[in-house]
Amino acid sequence: MIPRPTAWSAWPTLDAPERRARAARVIDLLADLVVAAPPAAGPRADGAVPDRSASAHAAWAGERSVSAGERAVLVEAGGAVADPAGGPAGEFADRLAGAIRARGRACVRVRDDSLTRDDSLADPGPDGGWAADSAPVVGGSVADSAPVVLADGSGLRHRPPAGGWDVVVYLRTGRSSGLGAGHGDGVDGDGERGADVVVDYHDPTWPVIRRVSPRLDPDGERVYLSETQAFFAVRAATWNAKFGDDLPAYAAAVAEAGIRPGATVIDVGCGTGRALPVLAQAIGLSQARPEPGRGVSGRVIGLDLTPQMLAAARAEQGLSGVDLVLGDARHLPLADGRADAVFAAGLVQHLPDPAAGLAELARVTRPGGALVIFHPTGRVALAARHGRTLRPDEPLHEPRLRALLAASGWRLTRYDDPAHRFFALATRSGATG
Repeated sequence: MIPRPTAWSAWPTLDAPERRARAARVIDLLADLVVAAPPAAGPRADGAVPDRSASAHAAWAGERSVSAGERAVLVEAGGAVADPAGGPAGEFADRLAGAIRARGRACVRVRDDSLTRDDSLADPGPDGGWAADSAPVVGGSVADSAPVVLADGSGLRHRPPAGGWDVVVYLRTGRSSGLGAGHGDGVDGDGERGADVVVDYHDPTWPVIRRVSPRLDPDGERVYLSETQAFFAVRAATWNAKFGDDLPAYAAAVAEAGIRPGATVIDVGCGTGRALPVLAQAIGLSQARPEPGRGVSGRVIGLDLTPQMLAAARAEQGLSGVDLVLGDARHLPLADGRADAVFAAGLVQHLPDPAAGLAELARVTRPGGALVIFHPTGRVALAARHGRTLRPDEPLHEPRLRALLAASGWRLTRYDDPAHRFFALATRSGATG
């Protein structure tokens, strides 16, 4: 068994300009999302329904409410119960405030260290805890430009301004949030639940946006492509060293899927190609490409969004008989009904719109074809590793997955979720509208 490192190491091949450009891009993307964000008039992910009407005058921290037109934004870091003033959340919020001002929008910074940590809020200070930065405001004064009110702090998620937070940005730092009893690398617990934006911040010099609420980015086009590539590109070279002990689980999943010789199989989100050798073996494709007119008629296609992952698959798996394709799982570069089977490992739960993603997988699969949804760790064990609890609204929760599949042209035929793996099998039921 190949041991797993306890955390991602630094990537020495990345120089300082690359890291500065990556950090600046994340801040710029977030500033654009915040400036364009609609008020959270409807239910948010955490169930709150913000009220920005003139009658919403209940004070935050006992002193100050958020006025109509203002946007209340919170930046919170994993493990924030112990996050010191000026820690990850504060530093990140300061940079975000500068980018918002550079876009001509006034921004009032509310600093956690200016607020009492006592939930009774007995002494919020003369300004009620609200501290406008001394930096000049671009594009008008705080009073007349409907500013963004940008706060950071550990206890503020549950002490919101009147009507709640319009945008919550959560930084994954790998530290326990105190909200779940987890272990392993990347532990942040349930702190990111209800956040509108989740940023991987394990390495502050290489931040990556991992999730954005559809309310802020309805089609996912502004963030998903570039941020997914940024996340996986730096991990491709060491991916198999970290997860190489999962190979037997992949082989078992392919065997249980019942893929027949001569089939055309697409591994969507193939990564470094851990499933590709066993998929090739299942359809009877030898590692050496057969001569024209001889050999099996089947085909294995490995598709991934990140060039570095495909390069690792090509180098490490020795797949001379498999086609590797750079592409987006949401917009597959394949004809309708082309596949007999689709293999999707660790994909569905990470798509910005799982329903649309499953419909796209259905489009390229013939009626009667198979969909294998797989992960080498069961949902309960994976949630425990990350210190969070499972929720019924998650895409791989059986009732939710069954409904998503049925609505997108699939019929769930098997669902298995023990500790050592997740395995679901579905059959293509017919054309979708």
